[in-house]
Amino acid sequence: MYALADCNNFFVSCERVFRPDLWDKPVLVLSGNDGCVISRSNEVKALGIKMGVPLYQIRDLVEKHHIACFSSNFSLYGDLSARVMSLLRNHTTRFEQYSIDEGFITLDHVSPAERKTYCENLVREIYQGTGIPVSMGIAPSKTLCKVASKYAKKFPGYNGACMIDTDEKRLKALAKFEIGDVWGVGRQTAAKLAALGISTALQFAEMSESLVQSLLHKPGLLTWRELHGIDCIDTSELVSKQSITTSRTFANPITTLPLMEQQLANFCDTCARKLRMQKSLCAQLIVFAHTSRFRTDIEQCQIVQTVNLSIPTSDTRELLSYMLNAFRPYFREGVQFKKAGVIFSRIVPEGSVVADLFDERDRTRDTALQRTIDKIRDKSGRNAILLATQLPTSKEQAAQVYKSEHQSPRYTTELSQVLTIRI
Repeated sequence: MYALADCNNFFVSCERVFRPDLWDKPVLVLSGNDGCVISRSNEVKALGIKMGVPLYQIRDLVEKHHIACFSSNFSLYGDLSARVMSLLRNHTTRFEQYSIDEGFITLDHVSPAERKTYCENLVREIYQGTGIPVSMGIAPSKTLCKVASKYAKKFPGYNGACMIDTDEKRLKALAKFEIGDVWGVGRQTAAKLAALGISTALQFAEMSESLVQSLLHKPGLLTWRELHGIDCIDTSELVSKQSITTSRTFANPITTLPLMEQQLANFCDTCARKLRMQKSLCAQLIVFAHTSRFRTDIEQCQIVQTVNLSIPTSDTRELLSYMLNAFRPYFREGVQFKKAGVIFSRIVPEGSVVADLFDERDRTRDTALQRTIDKIRDKSGRNAILLATQLPTSKEQAAQVYKSEHQSPRYTTELSQVLTIRI
């Protein structure tokens, strides 16, 4: 039996931890450069504001309803996520973190009669320990856990934990659950099923296994089985990505090579860290930058360079060296670059690479050094150790690149921004 812990409106909840005055007020969090809405409190949802809507389209609503807006503060969100996940790990023999705000635990060590109460107590413990509200779904499969957690989040009567442990509860839950909201069912799949008159999860579950396999192939069949309570989805395989991208549209164009290199170095570092977290290596990287396609009054330029690595790696220093050597010859000073990014592809597991007799790098030493750097940064913060190319620019230059007019302090990761209480 599994339980899924899903943090409620996670980014908004993180901002509210240190702002109790906003607990029952409308709050939203914006994407990079304060562009679009990426997290909403229930009060904002009630106003009809959709996820992903640009801020400029809802400014009147923000002013009318006194909505508190926050720029993304991923340093804070990542730290609070780690604290929530740490508490979950203490309550299970097996833990799988699925995303920044979701994690699965097994409940085999808890008797069936005590599982719901156990999870209700865990929800309270997480809230008391971190200030983050959590909803838990309990079920024999991970997809059913997702269904149960949605009900726990929607209906307060569940006390934060909904359990689907009988066939009667399963059928009742699926009958009222839209097929498009089922984990693993995308828009195209939902549209294909809608054409057959399938609108609920129960209708999908009542389809024959052979029809599901012929129509939706293996992914759809796995989801169908999961809705029948058969555990068959390995989340570790889902999390491992076949490509990793970090990119950004800049608040104002970048026209100098040092500033552009700093941005690309940070992108490369982020991608490499994600690569190591999923225990993978990449054999190809792509670096790109381009001017605004909507500006006809400026010089247009587009840079796209692909680097194929003879030996796959996840070492930040090595990847950064390849990337900058490929990018530098094509950069033109003075050109107004509006967007840039890095893509890692041809990703393979760590243990699948055969050593090269003619490899000039000491990879044992490089791996040990990279692990040490990661440990220090995990303990002391991402900026504890930086490569020379990543050295921060002036505050004026940072303001030019990133727009974050509603940034909250890094309460838990920056010593100078620790909350001060005056009595």
